[in-house]
Amino acid sequence: MKILLAGASGYIGKRILPILLEKGHQVICCVRDKNRFNPPEENNHLIDVIEVDFLDRDSLHTIPKDIEGAYYLLHSMAASSDYEEMEMKCAKNFKEVINRTEAKHVIYLSGIINDSELSKHLKSRKAVEEELAKGTYHFTTLRAGIIIGSGSASFEIIRDLVEKLPVMITPKWLKTKCQPIAISDVIKFLVGALFKEELYDQSFDIGGPDILTYKEMLLGFAEARGLERKIFIVPVMTPKISSYWLYFVTSTSYNLATALVSSMKIEVICRESNINEILQINPIDYKTALKRTLYKIDEHEILSSWKDSWSSGVINKKLALRRNVPTFGCFKDVRSKKVENIQKAKDKIWNIGGENGWYYGNLLWEIRGFWINCMEGLDSEEVEVTLPIYHLEMLWTFGGFCMRIKRKGDCYFLQK
Repeated sequence: MKILLAGASGYIGKRILPILLEKGHQVICCVRDKNRFNPPEENNHLIDVIEVDFLDRDSLHTIPKDIEGAYYLLHSMAASSDYEEMEMKCAKNFKEVINRTEAKHVIYLSGIINDSELSKHLKSRKAVEEELAKGTYHFTTLRAGIIIGSGSASFEIIRDLVEKLPVMITPKWLKTKCQPIAISDVIKFLVGALFKEELYDQSFDIGGPDILTYKEMLLGFAEARGLERKIFIVPVMTPKISSYWLYFVTSTSYNLATALVSSMKIEVICRESNINEILQINPIDYKTALKRTLYKIDEHEILSSWKDSWSSGVINKKLALRRNVPTFGCFKDVRSKKVENIQKAKDKIWNIGGENGWYYGNLLWEIRGFWINCMEGLDSEEVEVTLPIYHLEMLWTFGGFCMRIKRKGDCYFLQK
């Protein structure tokens, strides 16, 4: 079968592609930039990569007419605060171009939208679903809540919060219930649903067996990592404050944080359906999903991340946004800047710490150093924290000169 994969370079697209290839499908991968897309080498004779932008109708003429099925895995939530208009435009253009092909089945991955009072994010997902359903093809929507998997936006936020904050003062939406699902199960549902006539022209909620509050999910992650964490819920955090809280503490963008916060106030629990029986899928529980995800991270087996795709028209190519997925509580934030005087720059780096201190926020670093010593049970007289970096490695490169700040035991040192 010839399958069109819209969103092939995204988090879900990169995960479903090798499975479709294993099943012998010929896959047409829709990407905005071929240079940024590296499809798997195995079965690459079954892959055709085309450059299209679903916001630009003129670019869609390259989509072949003889496709038999399609996946719609596009969203613009992290790209702009006005993502609703972008998402609707993409959906309309997709529908129109697929109507002119031989496709008989389209599958769309959406969010659970049971509640009558929907957030801006979920209203947009529902509007996209309704638009795509107007096509001349059979249409199936799979609706998922929190996806647990290495690199997913929701999981990375959970990990960032638990790894970085021993004590959390949190907004009341942490009491909201949701039904998380493992990324491996999401892929099983997406692949299994293709050309399944029993699922035509319907929508189905997919989720794991556990119904948990966000607080329970955070504490569950802490338990899986062997960390002791305290969470106190307060009713005074506004959505805007909550968004800034996620933005400053986690690696998410502010646009994505705002969209997620507005959705986290609404319960996302699956409606009853028979899709598990139809597809013979038994989703794994939250604890098992965490265990598998943490293993994948530890083994550096990260297939994709939520930051893998950029929305057209709003591309920000700063290196800081191309962070690698961290190993547990560590991350790399790579930035580069051209300097005129390399020696002067080196001298400034070498002078960090000691009597010179940091070039910004010395008091904050001193407080952090004191807090680290307290958390580790160290007496402040035993160890002098001149470079208060905890579980963090910094790397500078000047021409051919490379230097790291690393921690070894209770000491911090510079290494050429």
